[in-house]
Amino acid sequence: MNQGAVLVTGATGYVGGRLVRRLQASGRLLRCMARRPEHLRSRLPESISVVRGDVLDRSTLDAALEGIHTAYYLIHSMGADSDFEANDRLGAEQFSEAALAAGVKRIIYLGGLARGPDLSAHLRSRNEVGAILRASGVPTIEFRASIVIGSGSLSFELIRALTERLPVMLTPAWVRLPTQPIAIEDLIEYLVAALDVDLSQSEVVEIGGADVVSYGELMQEYARQRGLRRTMIPVPLLTPKLSSHWLGLVTPVYSRIGRKLIRGLRNETVVKDPISAFRFGVSPMGISDAIARALVNEDRAMVESRWSDAVSSSGSERSWGGVRFGGRIIDSRSIHVGVDAEEAWTPVRRIGGATGWYYADALWKLRGFIDQLVGGVGFRRGRPDPERLRVGDTLDFWRVEEVQPVRSLRLRAEMKLPGRAWLQFDVEPAETGGSRIRQTALFDPVGIAGRLYWYGLYPFHAMIFRGMLRRIGARAAAPHEAAG
Repeated sequence: MNQGAVLVTGATGYVGGRLVRRLQASGRLLRCMARRPEHLRSRLPESISVVRGDVLDRSTLDAALEGIHTAYYLIHSMGADSDFEANDRLGAEQFSEAALAAGVKRIIYLGGLARGPDLSAHLRSRNEVGAILRASGVPTIEFRASIVIGSGSLSFELIRALTERLPVMLTPAWVRLPTQPIAIEDLIEYLVAALDVDLSQSEVVEIGGADVVSYGELMQEYARQRGLRRTMIPVPLLTPKLSSHWLGLVTPVYSRIGRKLIRGLRNETVVKDPISAFRFGVSPMGISDAIARALVNEDRAMVESRWSDAVSSSGSERSWGGVRFGGRIIDSRSIHVGVDAEEAWTPVRRIGGATGWYYADALWKLRGFIDQLVGGVGFRRGRPDPERLRVGDTLDFWRVEEVQPVRSLRLRAEMKLPGRAWLQFDVEPAETGGSRIRQTALFDPVGIAGRLYWYGLYPFHAMIFRGMLRRIGARAAAPHEAAG
């Protein structure tokens, strides 16, 4: 049995997050690599090492791979605005080179299950990455899986949202294509089992669940378990571009990711060679059990991990190289509340998601709708936990950049903007008793467009921020007023 050190890349993502928990429970010596280690450290126990590493920056990889026996490669750039194929290719090449130099004994990679000459760019890239890793000189197991069914997965979010929101669906041809979904629990079992199987040379292993079904049948099974009646009307034409924009409006899937995903749905994703998967000792479940298990987790206040947790889900982090930021605009206001800092902090830590933004929620949702129309993340990501915030968490169209419990919360905007923006809340005891809550909006405009954006919308921003802070103060004081 291999008990050497294990490296997990992509640990902020959906599969990576689940895998880390499973490996931790098995007692493995574990290290996680992330472009932003601070997004992971607050989520993991101290026993798990977190190091900085970026496959697009070769200089960061040697230290991350030092002393590693097995490395999981769970990275892809589908959410990127830029050329994700080039990024995936470069990342795989540099990681392969560094892994070989570090003496890594095994790479485990998760790719996509599809074949044929007419693959989408996304699936073609996933296969290319697998080929690069298998040719690295380090023995590599490349798992190829179809869609993953589990609470918080991109595929399940799509199926859930479409089925819940649309009693009648116009279904294009891709809804009728066969697929072989795999439950997230079974996928994780394959990934863990790959640590210890005999491996003398690189190989491709196709994996899937027990059932071959169409996407339409998946939606109907979801509807059955939810007690919903759904009608599907086949239509001959609905282009990937139109389908992706449609998905962006009615589901949490961003239109740019949806377009890449749907283009891959023109290919059957069915296991053709099941023999190689037998030796991993996994007995995969069928779709009925997979959806039932996903629904159990989906109905909880917090799912274990979600596809949108990955920093890459909001697209490539915009490069500001060569942009001069010298005109930062700051809008700050504060309010005194007659409660201690702990109570003043409570409405701050609960902000966003199902709680809302305390004031003018309709305008917040309108801003999210406009953001979706221009290819942004929109407003439907919510938050993973209604009570607790961690660095790296999504918060509607924000992301938690810093959180110090009972002290401060800083959110970084991920909506489309002509500049950079943050929203910060600070809580501190007041000299006269009680606490003071300070709210600060910061904006780094880019060019004339940035300044026109800020000053053109400032009356609305001022109204919303004032109302929000006032309501936060009222919410903090509400228990005491009720008791009085």
